[in-house]
Amino acid sequence: MDLQALENQFKTLFGKTPEYAYFAPGRVNLIGDHTDYNGGLVFPCALSFGTYLLAAQRDDRHNAFRSLNFEYAGTTDATAFSNKPKEWIAYPLGVMKEFADLGHPVWGYDLLYYGNIPNGAGLSSSASIEMVTATMLNDLTGAGLTKVELAQLSQKAENQFVGMNCGIMDQFAVGMGKKDCAIALDCATLHYEYVPLVLDGYKLIIANTNKRRGLADSKYNERRSECEEAIKYISTQHNITHLCQLTEEEFEACASLIPDETIRRRARHAISENQRVIRAITALKAGDLTTFGQLMNDSHRSLKEDYEVTGIELDTLAGESQQFPGVLGSRMTGAGFGGCTVSLVQNGQAEAYIREVGKNYQAKTGLEATFYIAQIGEGAYKLY
Repeated sequence: MDLQALENQFKTLFGKTPEYAYFAPGRVNLIGDHTDYNGGLVFPCALSFGTYLLAAQRDDRHNAFRSLNFEYAGTTDATAFSNKPKEWIAYPLGVMKEFADLGHPVWGYDLLYYGNIPNGAGLSSSASIEMVTATMLNDLTGAGLTKVELAQLSQKAENQFVGMNCGIMDQFAVGMGKKDCAIALDCATLHYEYVPLVLDGYKLIIANTNKRRGLADSKYNERRSECEEAIKYISTQHNITHLCQLTEEEFEACASLIPDETIRRRARHAISENQRVIRAITALKAGDLTTFGQLMNDSHRSLKEDYEVTGIELDTLAGESQQFPGVLGSRMTGAGFGGCTVSLVQNGQAEAYIREVGKNYQAKTGLEATFYIAQIGEGAYKLY
């Protein structure tokens, strides 16, 4: 749906012309999952598709929410902050509460959201909704927050208002994305570096398992708690606050401090994944796509065996991809429990890859995968 069609929808729903328009992308993480809340490195990039927000001012202290993706529509005021809704509007409302707590006016808007990110696919549709709302409010209230501050504010909204104990990666990538670049982000310090994605002869192809990923209902928060438990054991002898402060060698030397094998495997994944990100960034900068692809495969294996966040759909899609000629690497991306894989596929094999992997995946799972050739875009911005 183009912008003109969205404007027409706005006029139909609200009987007026939108005054403002904003966009925030989705994101894909190339490597480094479940490292962000463990104080480690991630390597995401913003996508060309995302969430649009059209807005116009109202004459009262209410916000009217409409979406072309979700059936629920509502008009709210400040009481919504204490009567937290369970519908999609919890995401923008959480951001509004953060702005209100900073003393900025957040009421008096008609709001229309439209996203072309597959919902529940693990490509950060929730962070995209949060960041497009934060971008709008930052503009219209004159709050003057930086994009990094908007990302932190949106993460806080999802942690405290929505109740999803996510790390900073999604909001940061959605806000700070740069065309044709990935972001090497240290989640402990927020130090970041843009790394050009030079994929000579290859494409990044995202494959959606189309098994919906209910993050808040998943074991995401449980995994985070398990990592916190691992820190408690290790910190009896090592002064750490995050697992990714350890190297793999340091962890193996103290792994026996963790009595529970499951907790030990959770920690092993976080620490080894952090080291894989470091090696992957180095490989990409050197143009060594073969090593980069192998590290993607190793990452998926760790997420499957040590972190246990994949499942039959993701494992089937990644496995079929890894065996296909012209694929250097394939892995799940995002939190897991459904969602998407990302694969590095030779240009000349892209069409055959989509056809054959899709056919094999459907035969084994009964589900039809959806494929997207990734176009790397800009972070959140104002359209007009």
